[in-house]
Amino acid sequence: MNDDDQQTRDSAARPYDFRRPTALARDHSRVLELAFETFARQWGTQLTAKVRLLSQVTCENLSMLTYDDYAAALPSSTAMVLCAISDVDSKGVIQFPTHSALTWVNAMLGGTREVGRTERPFTPIEHALVQRLIDDALEDLKYSLGPLLSHDIRVDAIQYNSQFAQAAPTTELMIVARFTIRVADSIAGATLAIPAHLLLAHLGETNPTVAVDNAKQLLHSQLAHVPVDVAARLTTAFVRPAAVLRMQVGDVIPIPHPRHRPLDVAVGGQTVATAAVGAAGSRLAIVITNPEETNS
Repeated sequence: MNDDDQQTRDSAARPYDFRRPTALARDHSRVLELAFETFARQWGTQLTAKVRLLSQVTCENLSMLTYDDYAAALPSSTAMVLCAISDVDSKGVIQFPTHSALTWVNAMLGGTREVGRTERPFTPIEHALVQRLIDDALEDLKYSLGPLLSHDIRVDAIQYNSQFAQAAPTTELMIVARFTIRVADSIAGATLAIPAHLLLAHLGETNPTVAVDNAKQLLHSQLAHVPVDVAARLTTAFVRPAAVLRMQVGDVIPIPHPRHRPLDVAVGGQTVATAAVGAAGSRLAIVITNPEETNS
């Protein structure tokens, strides 16, 4: 096919069903794009922590499709995680290649080689590890969508045939986000589909028009909810360049931090509190022991 044929094919007219519009309003699309870009960053961070390989997730595009159109565009053999949504019969879907998931599991178990392009059902152990990855991803999704997704969402089942996995009625509209997942040198495509009515019901209130008479107070209120990077730091260790150049595997660098001294909690390089090491469920956490007073 030459370039003219491809251009003609791309520009061919497509019938539009006004009874079932499948186009997002520009303002709604932008709000959803920002939310799914946040989710992509969070998902990439979670994969890096779980798989122990540098990972990056990028949101490529966003669209609204019927479930039938969405499923028809998927490979026949793939991993489809069906996600149950509270008070809703239809399910959400997180889809990715099976062989990519097997590569992630292999890395989680200490493997160093990429798994071949094997498309097969997961073993019970693989199923448990993949579900743990998706459980964390769903937490990130809830955080990223915020008030747009007010329902609880959890993993319900994993299917391996896109034509048989009936997550929703064929004509139901779905918000579909497409992602590229890079784990070390491995690149895979993934999709996320959520029933459109769950998100569209809240988009009208996402960016309301408000008066700006009290702009200073509004600005302070907004800044109070901006995410910032928080670091728990040990005492800085100073090492001479000559010692750095002589470093070898197995060398030990003493950290001048007393065992019983609390950690410093810093925001933007500024110490704001001290903390002790703790845990929140299965995750490492810090417990604030002494917040420092700051001048407002």
